[in-house]
Amino acid sequence: MSDWSQGSGPSGGAPEGAAWSGHEGARAFAAVEAATDWLLGYPFVLRELAGHIGAGQVLVDYGCGPGKVADHAARVLGARVLGADTSPEMLDLARASATAVAEYHLVEDGRVTDLPDGCADAVMCNHVLASLPTEDALLGVFTEIRRLLRPDAPLVLLTTDPACSGTEYASLRIGEPGESYAPGDPVTVRLRRTDGSWQEMRNHAWPVGLHPALLERARFRDVVQHRPSVDEALAVAAPDLVAARPWSAERAAPPLVITTALAAR
Repeated sequence: MSDWSQGSGPSGGAPEGAAWSGHEGARAFAAVEAATDWLLGYPFVLRELAGHIGAGQVLVDYGCGPGKVADHAARVLGARVLGADTSPEMLDLARASATAVAEYHLVEDGRVTDLPDGCADAVMCNHVLASLPTEDALLGVFTEIRRLLRPDAPLVLLTTDPACSGTEYASLRIGEPGESYAPGDPVTVRLRRTDGSWQEMRNHAWPVGLHPALLERARFRDVVQHRPSVDEALAVAAPDLVAARPWSAERAAPPLVITTALAAR
């Protein structure tokens, strides 16, 4: 299996019964391709982290899912990576396959079990926010991530932009063509499986412009947002992935946003 198939899980803060929960949800996620994420998302997350974290330091992947990105990060960065997720089934998948990850922790009642305050030198959080039903739930995730981080340590957040709704990307479509979504509205996301078929899941539309104010409320500072482009990806993503498709939609309207912030003192 190529390094760029599958990705992080969107279940890090999701309530019971949400997308990807249970054995069926974990198995479904194992079949997701995530090519657009491996072009415009995860390589840029790792690039941001590389400027802040080194060998032996602690990186928490909040919402690690089956651990693909956490495992990749551990091998590329040399960090001591800890995975955290609300889904025991996702963590079982991760333990079985993401062998470079040092530890896995369950998120229960909004708190990562067995991890003390200020234990992390960095946190990444990939595609978790779309699974959350309320703005308070987003704030709760940011607050827990801030608890885990030492002062001045970075959070790197990867999200889709619901303003790109209806566009057919290589491995996803957010919402329906011609529709617009208010903050928190239910939105159906289509994800391409590794066999070429499509799977639908229910998410929530959270405009990326909401994130900075919520992060500041959760005691973060220096919030910066960046929308990676295909031209940038030529120097960052795996060459075989870049050459695999024309990426026409991704070039016209890149759908992913990287948000970085530092834990305030």
